[in-house]
Amino acid sequence: MRIVLLGAPGSGKGTQGKKLAEQYGIPQISTGDLLRAAVAAETPLGKRARVAMDAGQLVSDDVVVGLIRERLNEADTANGFILDGFPRNIVQAEALDVMLNEIGKPLQAALHIDVDFDILMKRLTGRRTCESCGQMYNIDTSPPKAEGRCDKCGGRLVQRADDNEETISKRLKVYESQTMPLIAYYRDQGKLHTVKGVGDIDDIYTSIAAELEGVQ
Repeated sequence: MRIVLLGAPGSGKGTQGKKLAEQYGIPQISTGDLLRAAVAAETPLGKRARVAMDAGQLVSDDVVVGLIRERLNEADTANGFILDGFPRNIVQAEALDVMLNEIGKPLQAALHIDVDFDILMKRLTGRRTCESCGQMYNIDTSPPKAEGRCDKCGGRLVQRADDNEETISKRLKVYESQTMPLIAYYRDQGKLHTVKGVGDIDDIYTSIAAELEGVQ
């Protein structure tokens, strides 16, 4: 199973990706993690990425595609993989398709976890994190028992600086303009599978498993 995950910030695609990875016994590959590991290990691609990052620039698509190519050479990807965080636009999707075809591992499915933007705004602005143990809550959907305090350790709950309405609105607009076109791109390839990302996490996953059943 070779899948790319699509979904706006707060859609829950990371959580669902982990569950898919466990069911199919394939790795969930986060391009952010790949970049951090390559930079830390000072690989040739990691050094190129660091130059861009130190200059405050975006890491070029060819570096990211190169990192994915290297990762897909590892043995644990023999039965498939789940890409999370890339591609983010049509140009990246086209470059990814070229590379995957070259190595004989073309995508089989694009899973789109669809959530209305007003729900995403509520989810993201409602997030709170324990500054002591890192446990996460949401004041609307999964609040702590005592307001402002962690159920696990009693630590203080704080809101991340970038979880404010203005910042989140900008992130959602960027997603809408750059990443939403990928939905049509993969639909045209006959690879798009869409599931509503609202409700219980396990129920959403049941819908995803049913949607992907029979994907070859």
